[in-house]
Amino acid sequence: HPSFVMSNSFTNQVLAQIELFQNNAQYSCDVYVLPKLLDEKVARLHLERIGAKLTQMTDEQAAYLNVPVTGPYKPEHYRY
Repeated sequence: HPSFVMSNSFTNQVLAQIELFQNNAQYSCDVYVLPKLLDEKVARLHLERIGAKLTQMTDEQAAYLNVPVTGPYKPEHYRY
């Protein structure tokens, strides 16, 4: 596994653990899919490493796409 892929995977795991720790009353003992908002946060944290520049969506763009400016940009049922 390339180190970049491993970094994404470990970051997903750490953010999931933080989410479960900080909001443990919201979760029963079960298996969950990482919320899209956290998944997109992991992507944003890694974009600079591959030379990508992410711009902020405008209110007009968000309204056109019917998504929040801050994300998530895909519905929870969407699988990458």
